[in-house]
Amino acid sequence: MSAGGGKQLISVLPDELKFLFELEKQSFCDLKVVNNTEHHVAFKVKTTSPKKYFVRPNTGVIQAWDSCVIRVTLQAQREYPPDMQCKDKFLLQSTTVPPNTDVDDLPQDTFTKESGRVLEECKLRVVYVASGAQGNSEDEAMRSSMHSLDTNSAFQRLKEERDASVRQTQQLQQELDTLKRRRFRKGDPGFSFTFAIFVGLIGLMVGFLLKLSLSSPTTE
Repeated sequence: MSAGGGKQLISVLPDELKFLFELEKQSFCDLKVVNNTEHHVAFKVKTTSPKKYFVRPNTGVIQAWDSCVIRVTLQAQREYPPDMQCKDKFLLQSTTVPPNTDVDDLPQDTFTKESGRVLEECKLRVVYVASGAQGNSEDEAMRSSMHSLDTNSAFQRLKEERDASVRQTQQLQQELDTLKRRRFRKGDPGFSFTFAIFVGLIGLMVGFLLKLSLSSPTTE
């Protein structure tokens, strides 16, 4: 957006220069400059870091109610700035000029205060965006989703194992009760010392399975 008050000679979109930052690769940002008057308006683009950026056109004349697109190219960089923060600034100066003025006809002092012209200035800040920011966000979301699925699957598996242990424990308990009834039945010829040991082993297995089922986590 243009700086200052009242009706502006030009408007600039967007209001900041945003570059997709990737090492050893160029990046560009386009600015649309619109002449909001019935006069011819000359403009000039300046930056605090001229060696880092390539601006075309950096000077021009826009006819009445017309517009112009300026491409600002960030040269390939060899290292990342601290915390991806950029302190570079751009300044777009504009002033009215006589009709049919060509950019090559502009006096050298057109954009200086000494020329006596009324200059308008629009300041633009620079923003760097990490090239992998969006991809990393999607990867994190995918990993989070997969972790949630894995956790649910683990709980479901433990629940199924617990239920199976409970069913097996109940079945063994029923068999143990049946054997106990046979043990005390009068005249049962099948009871022996070996039979008593077998009953004891079943009791130990029942106790172990009950302990396992009670210690398993639940999803509820």
